[in-house]
Amino acid sequence: MKDFYADYIQDERWLIKETEWAKELQNKRESQFALGNGYLGARGILADMPVGAIPGLYIAGLYDKMGSQVDELVNLPNPINFKFTIEGHKLDAIAMDVASHNRTLNMKKAILVQRTLYRDRKKRQFDYQSLRFMSMKDKNIGVMQIILTSLDEDCSADINTGIDTSVSNIPRLSEGYKKHFRVRELGQEDNAGYLAIETLQKKHIVVFRSGFYYEVEGKKVFAKDNVFKIHLKKNHPIIFTKLFFIKHFPYKQDIANIKTQTRKAFRKVFHEDFTRLLAEHMRLWERAWKRADVLVKGTANIQQNLRFNIYHMLICGWRDNGFSSIAARTLSGEGYRGHVFWDAEIFVFPFFLFNFPDIAKNMLMYRYRRLNKSRALAQEEGFKGAKFAWESARNGEEETPEWSTDINGKIIPIHTQQMEHHITADVAYAFYKYFVVTKDEKFMEDYGYEVLFETARFWASRVKFNKKRAKYEIPNIIGPDEFHINVKNNAYTNMIARWNLITAYNLFNKLKKNTHLFKHLKEKLALENKEAIDWKRISQRLKLRIAKSGLIEQFDGYFKLKKVIFDKFDENGLPIIPKDWGSEDFSKTQLIKQPDVLMLLYLLGEDFNDKTKIANYKFYINKVTHNSSLSPSVSALNACEAYDLPKAYSLFNVALHIDISNIFGNSHEGVHAASLGGTWQTVIFGFGGVKIMKDKLSITPRMPLSWHTLEFCLFWQGNILNLKLTNDCVKIKNVSQKKKILEIYIFGRKTTISPGKWFSFIRRTPIGKKQYYY
Repeated sequence: MKDFYADYIQDERWLIKETEWAKELQNKRESQFALGNGYLGARGILADMPVGAIPGLYIAGLYDKMGSQVDELVNLPNPINFKFTIEGHKLDAIAMDVASHNRTLNMKKAILVQRTLYRDRKKRQFDYQSLRFMSMKDKNIGVMQIILTSLDEDCSADINTGIDTSVSNIPRLSEGYKKHFRVRELGQEDNAGYLAIETLQKKHIVVFRSGFYYEVEGKKVFAKDNVFKIHLKKNHPIIFTKLFFIKHFPYKQDIANIKTQTRKAFRKVFHEDFTRLLAEHMRLWERAWKRADVLVKGTANIQQNLRFNIYHMLICGWRDNGFSSIAARTLSGEGYRGHVFWDAEIFVFPFFLFNFPDIAKNMLMYRYRRLNKSRALAQEEGFKGAKFAWESARNGEEETPEWSTDINGKIIPIHTQQMEHHITADVAYAFYKYFVVTKDEKFMEDYGYEVLFETARFWASRVKFNKKRAKYEIPNIIGPDEFHINVKNNAYTNMIARWNLITAYNLFNKLKKNTHLFKHLKEKLALENKEAIDWKRISQRLKLRIAKSGLIEQFDGYFKLKKVIFDKFDENGLPIIPKDWGSEDFSKTQLIKQPDVLMLLYLLGEDFNDKTKIANYKFYINKVTHNSSLSPSVSALNACEAYDLPKAYSLFNVALHIDISNIFGNSHEGVHAASLGGTWQTVIFGFGGVKIMKDKLSITPRMPLSWHTLEFCLFWQGNILNLKLTNDCVKIKNVSQKKKILEIYIFGRKTTISPGKWFSFIRRTPIGKKQYYY
């Protein structure tokens, strides 16, 4: 039997494969094989919907709260639904026997291809082939094609391919299953299905249009209904092609205009040729990969798995003027209810900043559009300025649930929304980094300065002055290490707050040169000179406990806690902890959930010397339990800074495989955004040695010795830089049309490059060739 889609799955370096049907892996594969275009995200379900499938179709930024503790990303009706019943026998991997099964995600083309040979109880065999994609050209369009062949005899098949409204959001604790929408209208018109739904809180209308046609022996027939019977001839393939259109609108009582608008948009593409739609989609993906791809030459399997991480970031990057940002589990599942955490700004944002700065800007606009709500959150707690929600969704309100499941399975109260305030400075940090990398002064004038000033105001009101020690302190806080709650003077929080205060002070003084803008912002924010002076004064006296050795105490009293040494490790090199231990048990020890002091040293590395970085790395690295998906990548980055390449490479491999190997056992809830971005940062900033030093780009590679070369692109201040790195040589070309000379640091030496040609720089003292991490 002909393999109709063989040409689309040729290059192994771009493919993620499922080579057999395993029911227990079904939900994990649905996350791993997710498709998306930034606006729409669809889990990689089997279209025939076998028992146990968890369908998920999501629109970026579309939330609803009805029936749940907090806002949730809405699981929308499923348009991928396409079921066959052969003379009473349902065609799927559970109802029938599976003689062979292959599914392939082509990450370069963002298409999902399947070929399965089914066998019913009469021993009749059916060849099932399919190809599916979410259009990158028209973000409202999804396309799927199925080719079904009866191999043994003529038979009849019932087809049901409507838009399935029976879906619901997954249950959480005591909430049960929830449906966050209700049907407003549905029907058939122009040989296509039509469905309009509204979210239960009446914030949005979502319109679906869906139609399909089938081809038999070269004849195309447009189906008049989505439920009908068809005759299958032996060894005569029938090609079914389905297109669906999905778009959301602000809630309206009268949707007549919406119906007209969506009808026109759908009809425009419905009659287009399938191969043309696919070709346009693949062309845009080729363009995206030209900018985003990272080539690692010399080590098997690294390339595919690294592309897996990049692919999953590409399918959730969107430009909607801040209506949405990137959730902790992207658009591939409902983990963390689709909420936006600091994962977005600290872990995912750098990938987009250095590759697609317009998407990075959109992520910042998400925060700016919720600045007024953040001001209200600060005011409600008795603070000034703006305090960003620990978990954010639709409008910036605090969406952290009050209860959650602990590591040991027990239900515990959550305190992050009350105390994990570092996210406010994390957001400010991202705004400033955007300015450094893009030099987009207009963005800062319109949005950025306001965010930096309002977040500085928050910290100035959040600190407490200790008269006895003549120091400012931050009590009742949670740092990145969430095992230890309600602590005092968490080092990460104090230092990122200090950075926020002094950066805002410096920008305030810089703005004095722009008389008109300075006056405008002072009036808009009711900001006085004395307030900015206070920011500097507070930043200079904000407490940090650091010994002569350079060792930083994570928080007041941390060194007095019980010391615990790991003695058992799993196959990934991660520590094995007692199964009955919960957060309360960890809180009595020096064990930490994820890097905390080390996170500080990574983000604010310019403020600390190598001695301090190495001392803290050696002390803290063996205390990390890695109970967070963002932990391995940050730990790997710190290992690079401490010149511990064996540990860096080991932890990098954990981060690289977190979702493709389901290391944390919860990938069925969606892929981990923080790990995706952290893995990319480990390659580029860790092994590639790319840094920002004194607002200048710096490159000093420190790659694993088995890597022959590392090749990638970077956006930097309006320029596109092509880089080819080895440990001893940096080749760089500025491919931009600008004629301006670019000043950068390579191997610690300041140099300049002009556009349009390659420059090579050699390390003065070559790195030895000893394989020191195997």
